[in-house]
Amino acid sequence: MKKWLALAATAVLGASLLISGCGSSTNNASSSGSKEVLKVAANPVPHAEILEQVKPILAKEGVDLQIVEFTDYIQPNMALSSHEVDANFFANVPYQNNYNKDHGTNFVSFAPVHIEPLAIYSQKIKDLKDLPNGAKVAIPSDPTNSARALLLLQSAGLVTLKDPTGLTNTVFDVTSNPKNIQITELEAAQIPRSIQDLDAAVINANYALPAGLNPTKDGLFVEKADSPYANLLSVNPGDENKPAIQKLAKALQSPEVKKFIEEHYKGAIIPAF
Repeated sequence: MKKWLALAATAVLGASLLISGCGSSTNNASSSGSKEVLKVAANPVPHAEILEQVKPILAKEGVDLQIVEFTDYIQPNMALSSHEVDANFFANVPYQNNYNKDHGTNFVSFAPVHIEPLAIYSQKIKDLKDLPNGAKVAIPSDPTNSARALLLLQSAGLVTLKDPTGLTNTVFDVTSNPKNIQITELEAAQIPRSIQDLDAAVINANYALPAGLNPTKDGLFVEKADSPYANLLSVNPGDENKPAIQKLAKALQSPEVKKFIEEHYKGAIIPAF
């Protein structure tokens, strides 16, 4: 009886090893045939929407693009710095240069994709000439977009800046303010939710669009297409040469993406390539 049980146990063990061996072979084949995973941090609109368009392009190139969405301007860079993602797609060169300086990072930014024109919006007036004296006007609080918004207010004839073309102006650099507007700095994502309490507001397109605001239709004054604030890819130094990153950059600057931006956003977002 004991001999029979020993033989049975040996048979079961052999069968299990055979099954295990077959399973391991299958897993290895699956692993060798799988796509390279590429994680990219992005704001939902329009960055994640644009990235969705390149997923099938990259899939054909053997890259599995995984989009990690964030709704602010800080967390995407934090995720990139800690290597939780391979790249991010949400910022422009002036913003990333400023972030690098303030946080001791050295992100590499390249492959411009689109421009999100900044615009002045209001629920109280239809023309900037009707902006009242002492009007409350909100601009983004982060240094890059704050300076950018001040340049827009200057272009609209509302203020004059100490450095008329500077990318680092602050509210303290306003030298002339004929209408005595009260400039309030708010976190960019908060401004669309606060617009009803303001006379006017400068809003980034990626926050304006989800709020139902289109710069070309609703903006009282819109940033020009020659803006230096094109949104692009950012990576940790050295990663810009990785094949998967290069494939992503090429896909983001493809005719398919350009057509999508032009047709889907109808001027609210402008291709930068």
